[in-house]
Amino acid sequence: MSSDELRAARLEKVNQLKQLGFNPYAYKWDVTHHAAELQEKYADLANGEEVEIEVAIAGRVMNRRVFGKLAFFTLQDETGVIQLYLDKKKIQESMAETDSDAFEHLKQLTDAGDILGVKGSIRRTEKGELSVYVAEYAVLTKSLLPLPDKWHGLTDVEKRYRQRYVDLIVNPEVRETFRRRALITAAIRRYLNQQGFIEIETPVLMTEAGGAEARPFITYHNTLEMELYLRIATELHLKRLIVGGFEKVFEMGRIFRNEGISTRHNPEFTTIELYQAYADYDDMMALTEAIIVYAAQEVLGTLKITYQGQDVDLTPPWRRVTMHDLVQEKTGIDFTQFDTVNAAKAAAATAGIDAKDCESVGHVLNEAFEQKVEETLIQPTFVIDYPVEISPLAKPHRSKPGLVERFELFMVGRETANSFSELTDPIDQRERFELQAARKAAGDLEAPGVDEDFLTALEYGMPPTGGMGMGIDRLVMLLTDSASIRDVIAFPLLKPEV
Repeated sequence: MSSDELRAARLEKVNQLKQLGFNPYAYKWDVTHHAAELQEKYADLANGEEVEIEVAIAGRVMNRRVFGKLAFFTLQDETGVIQLYLDKKKIQESMAETDSDAFEHLKQLTDAGDILGVKGSIRRTEKGELSVYVAEYAVLTKSLLPLPDKWHGLTDVEKRYRQRYVDLIVNPEVRETFRRRALITAAIRRYLNQQGFIEIETPVLMTEAGGAEARPFITYHNTLEMELYLRIATELHLKRLIVGGFEKVFEMGRIFRNEGISTRHNPEFTTIELYQAYADYDDMMALTEAIIVYAAQEVLGTLKITYQGQDVDLTPPWRRVTMHDLVQEKTGIDFTQFDTVNAAKAAAATAGIDAKDCESVGHVLNEAFEQKVEETLIQPTFVIDYPVEISPLAKPHRSKPGLVERFELFMVGRETANSFSELTDPIDQRERFELQAARKAAGDLEAPGVDEDFLTALEYGMPPTGGMGMGIDRLVMLLTDSASIRDVIAFPLLKPEV
């Protein structure tokens, strides 16, 4: 049968259920137990043994096997699966008052994909399958569309992302990924709360996109008759809170960047940003390490994990090394010796580094790092002390001219966190904003403008502050062994089907 014919046949069953006086789209079912709970509680029940206890469960029928006066369904709820043992005699006796042909209706009017509620006792079959020995059942939701073929599953990756609801039904490991994601984010919040941080929500709609270099999404407010931007970072508003007197703040939330899509990038993603008064980037390194270690221990129970076939050891302390030293290790070039960008470009070219569009020695160094070093950093590594040219919101390094107190955390070859000793000098900050604004005026779509209100806040005085931003999606990818960011975002953005 074609999909249209299958749907039509199921619609007819909906009508038949209604004619029999049953609602194929019920209002509720009182659930007393879940599949995993029953599997665990009665794990030692002997073959052929029955426990005279009434349980009520509900879930989706994943498989049906009907043999005359017996039927065996596989029922799946959020926690797992359990078999339904359906015996005509028992069901007819129990449901005689409400449906004298209950077993026949079960055979004829239910399909794989339907959501059933059942009541019965617990029994392990002679073949060893723990089952609910069903006395009563009800069709709670009649499914109109068939599930993917049980032998081949939902293997079309694009369709899995487009129809995540089907992906979740037929692939238990996908449900487990999102369950772990929820546990990871809860663990992070719990740890920060224990450390005295409070979470405060900041605006998604902004009059000036700032806090990062990224192309924003632009929208329009009709009443105010003004363009607004979806936030590209939560940084500048969280810092306003530090100015206002809070000492430990954070926000975990959605960020929007009008950029490309890849296995590592989605235009809408989740970050956590946190700021601590009277702290610096060394304190942030310790905190970042502690957050990830805590989440891994809480959710996985281990610090030794495998990601896409690579062993990763999260046991602290993690390596701390400067960007200059890492680049020199991989290329043999010491970029501290160059005073001009042309000299740095020439040296980079000898190592096969494309730096022709770079504006400064710092930009050349960063290109060398991204092209030659980044993907080699498999174990957790804090890359520290970045060029000032690529770090507009970081404090100048207290002992290394031309650098700032900044780190990025790399694991499995990709950046997971970014941190600064935050810039608190309003005059220096204005100069850096104006340099960015000049690039924006020259056509750089990722360069932000000048946020005058934030500069006003800084002029009231911000205490010494350490800040850190972490990509939640990338951390979840690591801790769930997921190859693509789309595997850890429930509903990733996709181009519409033609």
